[in-house]
Amino acid sequence: MNKLSVVLGKYAHAQPLLDGDVAIDGYAVEPVTVEPVIGAYRRMIRDLEFDVCELAPTSYLMALQAEVALTAIPVFLNRRFHHADVQCSAKSGIRFPKDLEGKRIGVRAYTVTTGVWVRGILRDEYGVDTDSITWVVDDDDHIEGRAPSNVERVTDGRSLGELLRAGDIDAALTGNAGTGRAGAPVTGWQATPGEPTGDEGPYPLFSEPNVLATDWYLRTGIYPLHSVITIRSELVQRDPELPTALYAAFAEAKRRQVAADPQWSALPRLGRQAERIGGDPIPYGLKANDASLRALVQFSREQGLLDPDFPGEPPSLFDDGSYPDA
Repeated sequence: MNKLSVVLGKYAHAQPLLDGDVAIDGYAVEPVTVEPVIGAYRRMIRDLEFDVCELAPTSYLMALQAEVALTAIPVFLNRRFHHADVQCSAKSGIRFPKDLEGKRIGVRAYTVTTGVWVRGILRDEYGVDTDSITWVVDDDDHIEGRAPSNVERVTDGRSLGELLRAGDIDAALTGNAGTGRAGAPVTGWQATPGEPTGDEGPYPLFSEPNVLATDWYLRTGIYPLHSVITIRSELVQRDPELPTALYAAFAEAKRRQVAADPQWSALPRLGRQAERIGGDPIPYGLKANDASLRALVQFSREQGLLDPDFPGEPPSLFDDGSYPDA
């Protein structure tokens, strides 16, 4: 039996596959732990170090354009909305999205998927000229050479959170894409303490982000993707049935987890998102994700990360396998 080295984040709905409770026809899974899993992305893109690896969707699209020997299947292990992700410095005076124009905003790296979604939302929904913003980063992009000239690197060793609290940047993204971490995602990369809010520190750009995000989803059908599953293309060339078998295994692992935990108590955030969208919080497949995939490609093109002629039809982004919505 062939072995597959597999790197995934910690997801209850994928654990049955890692544990071997769900089989992949003809293969035995060898889980590889990389913490944080973001640390595996660059290793997969630059060195093809693993057989199967979770990647950030934007990183995969850029790798596809760069002809990196990777193949993807439409399994998206993580989803989240982003209207709550912009925090403003107490000294910034920002009150409305248009106030961000001409300001300095912190993001871990320009091409992180959260940054792509946030810039796309600000531009499409609120008319923000995101090109007028200086994007302040403290890490490298997984695929370099696409960041625009309005990107500035932190050079004094301070974290984005420190810069935000000091008022040396006007706003920043939260979580792994910004103030929730410091520096590059090396082994042992740990979350930083929560940022004070209100009068004591940074405050959210939007006071009711969940309402805005739900309204946006209901109007557009866009449910931001995070985490796509990639395979070394050499393995697919050797076994063209592998993508279909792998997709079926991920779908079965998710089905078992949902049957055992229909309220998503293992991942409460996904449970809350299921209530907000009125359905499956992590849909797999092409049809269920058509609007989200098209939006991510569009935003990535507009932000200069993909060429204007990069294909926007979702089926062209994945191996030609069988992927019924699951």
